[in-house]
Amino acid sequence: MGDLVKFKRPRPAEKHRGNTLCKSGFHKWLADGARRFDVKQGKLVSLYRCARCGATKTEAR
Repeated sequence: MGDLVKFKRPRPAEKHRGNTLCKSGFHKWLADGARRFDVKQGKLVSLYRCARCGATKTEAR
């Protein structure tokens, strides 16, 4: 016989860890990749990704 593995349900605190801040609009933005140049706007465009939830945003400078 093999080993028995107990599966336990994650607690709500463990399940939603870090996502409650993002749902309230407090993302943890980190720069992702190199800056790109947007030809239509004529500006540098930076891509940012949230470290907690993975959401992305672009910002033209």
